[in-house]
Amino acid sequence: QLMESGGGLVQPGESLTLSCRLSKVTYASVCVTWFRQVPGKEREGVAAIGTNGRIVYANSVKGRFTISAANVKDTVYLLMTNMSLEDTAMYYCAADRLTIGRDRRLGQGTIPPASDFEFWGQGTQVSVSS
Repeated sequence: QLMESGGGLVQPGESLTLSCRLSKVTYASVCVTWFRQVPGKEREGVAAIGTNGRIVYANSVKGRFTISAANVKDTVYLLMTNMSLEDTAMYYCAADRLTIGRDRRLGQGTIPPASDFEFWGQGTQVSVSS
């Protein structure tokens, strides 16, 4: 139900845009989050967006990454600029119903944890290397 695209190899300082296409989403309100993971580490929340317009970023990407969507239930984008070696990871998008609890987290400036999401894409690899 989720499919990511747009990963690739870039040099430090360059930009890349990821897309997450949602399908068969029947919830009236949803929360879509981009996560990333490197081998041996836990999945890290990068940016989240709700159908109510709330947006939250991880501190590590604030000012560099932008999450956006014309329709959150259709396609969500992640524009990554001024990329660094530390951005190298497998990037996943995840989606689930925008519950009161998830909306409260967004309102508090917190990205819901990976364990909160039922629906996941297969991931797209992003590599930053000089």
